[in-house]
Amino acid sequence: MSNQNIRIEHDTMGEMEVPAEALWGASTQRAVLNFPVSGEGVDPALIHAYGQMKGAAAQVNEELRVITSEQAKLIRQAAAEVARGDLNQHFVVDVFQTGSGTSTNMNVNEVISNRCCQLAGEPVGSRHPVHPNDHVNAGQSSNDTFPTAIHLATAVSMKQSLIPALERCHRALDSKAKEFYDVIKIGRTHLMDATPIRLGEEFSGYSRQLELAGERVQRAIHVLLELPLGGTAVGTGLNCPPGFAQRVIAILAEETEIPFVEARNHFEAQGARDALVEASGLLRGVATGLFKVANDLRFLASGPRCGIAEIALPETQPGSSIMPGKVNPVICESVMQVCAQVIGNDTAVAWGGANGNLELNTMMPMMAQNVLRSIHLLSNVCQIFAEKCLEGIQANAEHCREQIEWSMAIVTSLVPEIGYEKAAKIAKEAVARRKTVREICLEQNLMAPEKLDAILDPATMVGSA
Repeated sequence: MSNQNIRIEHDTMGEMEVPAEALWGASTQRAVLNFPVSGEGVDPALIHAYGQMKGAAAQVNEELRVITSEQAKLIRQAAAEVARGDLNQHFVVDVFQTGSGTSTNMNVNEVISNRCCQLAGEPVGSRHPVHPNDHVNAGQSSNDTFPTAIHLATAVSMKQSLIPALERCHRALDSKAKEFYDVIKIGRTHLMDATPIRLGEEFSGYSRQLELAGERVQRAIHVLLELPLGGTAVGTGLNCPPGFAQRVIAILAEETEIPFVEARNHFEAQGARDALVEASGLLRGVATGLFKVANDLRFLASGPRCGIAEIALPETQPGSSIMPGKVNPVICESVMQVCAQVIGNDTAVAWGGANGNLELNTMMPMMAQNVLRSIHLLSNVCQIFAEKCLEGIQANAEHCREQIEWSMAIVTSLVPEIGYEKAAKIAKEAVARRKTVREICLEQNLMAPEKLDAILDPATMVGSA
């Protein structure tokens, strides 16, 4: 790097060369050099949450006279740019960094400080009029701000992205449940023919799964409401002015319309990440339900000639490079892959949560990355699932009727009339002779044809509409 492309910044360990156009400083640059691990930065949602928190902290520090009004104004303006994502390119620390997130906290502090220098017409790196530690980080520590930012980013992402996406899937499935209510089809247990069911009833089960998924995400938000801010280094609140955390959290609660509160016990809130593990587990629950729905739809649409083919999924792209005309359930497959990834992410989060040591968990950047990735993946794929698949599903009603007639499972409705063992013999004979249950019963003159038709009417097996 030529001298024209660098500037010299310093921290407590000495001088560092920093790219001239960068808003980060020496501490961040050390982290860049120390952690060239994945090439993957901290999730932007976490950085945006940090910006929101730093802006609120500046407002409270001004009220408490910890910083001047001019410093607070500059910090709030720079922090707002961070929160909006305007300065994303300046957050360059790899996610696999110091386990407390100190490198990211300092990245935020330095970017805000240097942006304040720009806004005040002072040289970048001068730390005047706003110092990254003394002013941007006043009353705070990486150890309480990083987990606070995690809870903030996670809850906001769930509220703004995941819940609306799940609600769209629920609405689409609920609409199909109503649309398909009069379509009667064969039910299946153990992947084998069972007694008839309404296609709409089957879809109502999927609709309810997605409705419950949304409720699980609401519970996940609830478990994240306690914020560790105010504990500073080890939970004692050293160097944190009285009332600081409560007032900052009140601002965050008002801005996000999420009822965040200060942690009841700061030693728990910093030493453990149990709430994040629980939230991740609830996301895993969402993924398992979503996987089931997507996989069932693949089965129900299989064919179109030699499979179940009770429904038709929207055609989105050619399915084969060698078989002309083949169309595959690619949207369902995308959903299922996301669900598998979310389940894997949760395993990493659980392991990270179990590795809290004494007064601090030092697996936080990895945990945050996995939880936020799960939220983003689920949010995106659910919107796609609804738009490109669920909202366009069609029922193959005639084929459903044909399969009921061909199934031996409808013999179940004869049990009250002829008994279980005799009904079983009829079912086995129907299979062996490749005839329908109705045909076997007529051959054996079990009862009047009119009575047989009434008993084998699929509508009587599923109840009245």
